[in-house]
Amino acid sequence: MKSLAAAALLALSALGASSLQDAPSGPTGTPEHKWLRQLVGEWEVASECWTGPSTPPMKFESVEKARAIGELWVLAESNGKVAGIPFTSLLTLGYDPAKKCYVGSWVDTMQTHHWVFRGALDEAQKLLTLETEGPYFEDTTKTVPFRNSFELVSPDHKIFRSSVKQPDGTWLNFLTAHYRRKR
Repeated sequence: MKSLAAAALLALSALGASSLQDAPSGPTGTPEHKWLRQLVGEWEVASECWTGPSTPPMKFESVEKARAIGELWVLAESNGKVAGIPFTSLLTLGYDPAKKCYVGSWVDTMQTHHWVFRGALDEAQKLLTLETEGPYFEDTTKTVPFRNSFELVSPDHKIFRSSVKQPDGTWLNFLTAHYRRKR
């Protein structure tokens, strides 16, 4: 009886393996997906956050570890301290060929809002700009447009900026972070 069960298991395994070989593979990456690979790596991050026009920027440091998930996505986890409080964030970035735009999301340990992004790459392919909406600083019951960007300065240096749209229609940059690739 044991040999019959073993033979059946072997036959099923062989059948499964051959059908897996014949199965179509998953989606392959596009040039836009390939661009995202530049963000992969381990980065030391130095950030400045402005909390008001007359106050000096709050400075903090973190480490980001970004990895590819297959050919389609980048997942970045950052850990550090902000004003002495431990901080972790998760960023996902990908490209949606059907929508013809970059897509992503952000969550972190200091807020309950789930940020969802859509954006585009500039013609020079150095600046990825992502649009979203989130809670207004002065009244968190209201949402306002935000604009985030990743600028590739070199293979080992990128700059992240976050801006919020003001009531007068202008954009106020409130966060700048310099990422330097760890060696």
